Amino acid sequence: MNHDVFEGLPLDHVAVAVPDLEEASRLFQLITGQPCSREETLAGQGVRVAFCGAVELLEPLGPDTTVGRFIERRGSGLHHVAYRSADIRADLDRLSAAGFRLIDAEPRPGAGGHLVAFLHPSSTQGVLVELVQHTE
Repeated sequence: MNHDVFEGLPLDHVAVAVPDLEEASRLFQLITGQPCSREETLAGQGVRVAFCGAVELLEPLGPDTTVGRFIERRGSGLHHVAYRSADIRADLDRLSAAGFRLIDAEPRPGAGGHLVAFLHPSSTQGVLVELVQHTE
């Protein structure tokens, strides 16, 4: 597998799974010195999110969601690393051709209305990787 395919994709954010978004927001505001964004509910992904600088905080909407199960198994912690893409569909094609396993063959709506897609951790050294195309 050619791991040079990530060259040129800048880091967008890191995401942390947390059981309490308000508590985590207070903590990360102190750490980053930046106010957190307004909370947003992504019902389709089963989370409430807020951004504190380049840290995305993910609170599960329930224990039966992906992030809820993550916290149950592993506790709070790093959930994924996100890279910014100028053309997410082209990057998905390129990464798939390079041997990366895609969770999302097609992008889906993410926080802030951006397009997102995930790469499976089995092909990224155990780290869940998200691609983000900003819609601004």
